[in-house]
Amino acid sequence: MKDYGIDGVFVQRFAAETIHPKDLRQCNTVLSHCREGANLHGRAYAVMYDLSGLREGGTQTVIDDCKLLVDRMWIGKDENDRAYLHHRGKPLVAVWGIGFNDGRRYTLAECGRLIDFLKNDPQYGGFSVMIAVPTGWRTLDADSVKDSELDRVIRRADVVSPWTVGRYSTLEGAETHAQRRWKPDLDLCRERGQDYLPVVFPGFSWHNLNPKFPLDQIPRQRGKFLWKQFTHAKQAGATMIYVAMFDEMDEGTAIFKCTGEVPVGANRFVTWEGLPSDHYLWLTGRGAALLRGEIPVSPDPPGR
Repeated sequence: MKDYGIDGVFVQRFAAETIHPKDLRQCNTVLSHCREGANLHGRAYAVMYDLSGLREGGTQTVIDDCKLLVDRMWIGKDENDRAYLHHRGKPLVAVWGIGFNDGRRYTLAECGRLIDFLKNDPQYGGFSVMIAVPTGWRTLDADSVKDSELDRVIRRADVVSPWTVGRYSTLEGAETHAQRRWKPDLDLCRERGQDYLPVVFPGFSWHNLNPKFPLDQIPRQRGKFLWKQFTHAKQAGATMIYVAMFDEMDEGTAIFKCTGEVPVGANRFVTWEGLPSDHYLWLTGRGAALLRGEIPVSPDPPGR
């Protein structure tokens, strides 16, 4: 990440995987390695709790785990951990999965209490809170629950980040999304004094997760798809961007290095289309430079 100018990462921590000791040990090991690497190489990192899979009442698991991280690892509280991401003067914790209409069993009321705990608990709080919400959070449509309580929960957060992976699939769709969603979302967040973090992704396919899905469901177009999202987010007024994801294989959104020489066998693979193995790391770094105003907006990806 340092080599390509990528600022840092959110360490995704599935709350449901912190319940059992063996899984918890694995989660803590991954977090420790990331913490060490971020401090060594001058990158930022922060904890992102993914609520997927929790039952009703399950957000208490996140509260319990947060207490454990603070007590044992001083996450967000250690002055010597200079890599931990701070937002507006406070350590940042992200919570993914509030308000989606895909049958989640934990409630909006629980999510509100969780945000309040992270922000205000006298011993374990003091965090800025980023929440990942549906694309339709503002208008209560598309992937969002149709419940006005969602807006009241979202107002408690410091950063709002609507999930967009799979919500559009073409260059034209990305432009339409920016105009229809990102721009009015940004305007509303500014009005409320909240920050806004749009999500971009290089391409998409659930084929690795389940072969019944198309192999190359949302093509990368040699980086054009990702670059269009960077430019439209910048033009909409975004000051920060979340790239999904660094190492996500099940959804085919990974940006890490990948060989173009795929194994021969029954399984099929999508390649980088003749591009260098590090192309999407490099392009993400160029996106960061675009966001900072170091390079101009351009219709096509920059050349190397």
